[in-house]
Amino acid sequence: MNIPKGRLPLLLVIAAAIGAFFVFDLQNFLTLENLKAQQYSITTYRTNHPFMATTAYMLIYIAVTSLSLPGATLLTLAGGALFGLLWGTVIVSFASSIGATLAFLAAHFLFRDIVKAKFGDRLHVVDAGIEREGAFYLFTLRLVPLFPFFMINLLMGLTPLKTSTFYWVSQVGMLAGTLVYVNAGTQLAKIESLSGILSPVLVGSFALLGLFPLLAKKVLSVYENSKNQS
Repeated sequence: MNIPKGRLPLLLVIAAAIGAFFVFDLQNFLTLENLKAQQYSITTYRTNHPFMATTAYMLIYIAVTSLSLPGATLLTLAGGALFGLLWGTVIVSFASSIGATLAFLAAHFLFRDIVKAKFGDRLHVVDAGIEREGAFYLFTLRLVPLFPFFMINLLMGLTPLKTSTFYWVSQVGMLAGTLVYVNAGTQLAKIESLSGILSPVLVGSFALLGLFPLLAKKVLSVYENSKNQS
């Protein structure tokens, strides 16, 4: 893989940050057990230093999501535990959307041209689909919890989707999931595992909600075509 020299410094910075995260075992701090153990201390600091706590939390969240590191789900729970349902949802919504957009931009800036050069013919089909259904398609992916958060950011970065569209659709599309996890975080002591937060019924509801805009658009398209032919 040949990275243009002008983009190499950015790639090295990202690689160094990701490497440091794992070399220093920082992922061990982002566990449910550790969050529960440190909840009192963190909450006390947030009470005494609300601005600093909010700023630090947002910067950590943005760093984790922009670098596609593990821990976004746990940080969302922490948002509920620290800031409550209303402010936790607001803070997480903006932090996650900003971090996702930075990951999107990094993938677009570093790898879009390389992927296009190697798989131009096949990518053209994907690009056409994104041009046609981009916002609706991304909205569906954001609402279905089956697709990893970081993977959507990176894959969308390889498409011609506009950054502004990616940001606002991500913020709206992730809001329902954010609300569920932040609300769970307000009851942190009762949570035994991260996997138990989303029930199959809730996942199915998100999937149907995400598919609705695409289905509605298809129905409207068929109606308009039949109207034009008559």
